[in-house]
Amino acid sequence: MDATSARPVTPDLVTDLTRFASTIDAARLDPAVIKAVKTNILDTLSCALAGSSAKAIAEVSGLVQEWGGAPQADMFVFGGKYPAHIAAWVNGGMSHARDYDDTHDTAMLHAGVTAVPAAIAAGQLRGKLSGADLIAAVAAGLEVTCRLGIATKVDIIDSGFIYTSLLGYFGATAAAGRALGLTADEMLNAFGIVYSSVAGNHQVTRDASLMKRLQPGLAAQAALVAVQLARKGIRGAQGVFEGADGFFRVYLHGRVDRNVVTENLGKRFELTNLGYKPYPCCRDTHTTIDAVLQLRAEAPRPAGDIESIRVGVTGPGYQMVCVPEQVRLAPRTIVEAQFSIPYTAAASWIDGPLGMKHFTDEGLQRKDILDLALKVQPYVDAEIDREWSRFVPPARVTIRFRDGRTVETRVNYPKGHPKNVMTEAEFTAKTMDCATYVARPLAADTAARLTATVGKLDTLADIAELVRLVT
Repeated sequence: MDATSARPVTPDLVTDLTRFASTIDAARLDPAVIKAVKTNILDTLSCALAGSSAKAIAEVSGLVQEWGGAPQADMFVFGGKYPAHIAAWVNGGMSHARDYDDTHDTAMLHAGVTAVPAAIAAGQLRGKLSGADLIAAVAAGLEVTCRLGIATKVDIIDSGFIYTSLLGYFGATAAAGRALGLTADEMLNAFGIVYSSVAGNHQVTRDASLMKRLQPGLAAQAALVAVQLARKGIRGAQGVFEGADGFFRVYLHGRVDRNVVTENLGKRFELTNLGYKPYPCCRDTHTTIDAVLQLRAEAPRPAGDIESIRVGVTGPGYQMVCVPEQVRLAPRTIVEAQFSIPYTAAASWIDGPLGMKHFTDEGLQRKDILDLALKVQPYVDAEIDREWSRFVPPARVTIRFRDGRTVETRVNYPKGHPKNVMTEAEFTAKTMDCATYVARPLAADTAARLTATVGKLDTLADIAELVRLVT
């Protein structure tokens, strides 16, 4: 096969994404888009505060300190300046570690944990990046990741990839490239360079591996390497997405609708459909939690009165948070609990809304929660599976009490979804919850100052003011 035969007949999708990411300007963004980007930056940085004390992060930050290197970008919370790609890695892992970060419930991914750390690290590498340029960079990254996600028609379980990291390699590259000020040609090469690195498997979730929380950081790291190589004139692959061996065929079996990616790109922003988490656990558990909380309010009874809790979800949802059954019924690690409908349903009935305390070593020792979790019976609901198979699953929860009484409800959209939004007070409570679990003492008013600084981000001449608050 000669070189020309491998080229796509029409220009590769990478040309559209390149044009968008290299030219996006905060001055031309709708106020609603700017507000959505600010919300994402605040939420991601809040999650990083909590993630700093999560398992694996101390080991990673310690390793980074051992490596040292060029003082280019800050490590969140722990402080110190390190090579930009290394800072992006640890900061990305920190942001995702508590599974508290944003979620696109149709694309089935988190977008901020790759875009925000990559944009901040690249902005610090460039020097004196304005708040407006950070907004533009993060918007580029979020939009690329989200659009690729909703265009993908193969489910996570079928593909074996976690789309947060897999697609986040391209989103992080768009964010880092825009923050660094790449030209269109450089941006295209950066996309082609990062294609040599893309990864992110679902096996880490099945095995409750701590790499689940570190994979998005690897995407941010690769993006920082890619944009710097592109700046040096390195040529990347050109048929990145639609070439004979492009990303769509090799990774996604060709099951991608390119029109979803390109339609009104730069005019309509999919990032405004990102949702946010009120509970620090897998999004696939959230409709169950909300349903249990509804029934708890309607029929408040002791856990000892419960005979069974049946939870119906989609087939992919069942695979994500209900198997292996023996692990989900009796989780022994934080990651196992975060991905367990039995554990989260039981904890919600006993304590009400879930918080960080439920996903700690101490929380996992709660006999009352573990005993009730054994009574939870997840199953694949045929109706829900038929209608919602590709998306974050609704939940049909039926609770049967020992006296024979039964209560039931169904929740389609979890709290934090654009159709069931979190209130400002709920966001404030979440930011404060995150700040409570920071690994090193920060100022008592950090949560309030972080919220205020992100609120005026578009007026900042230098993002250094923002970064100081989280370091």
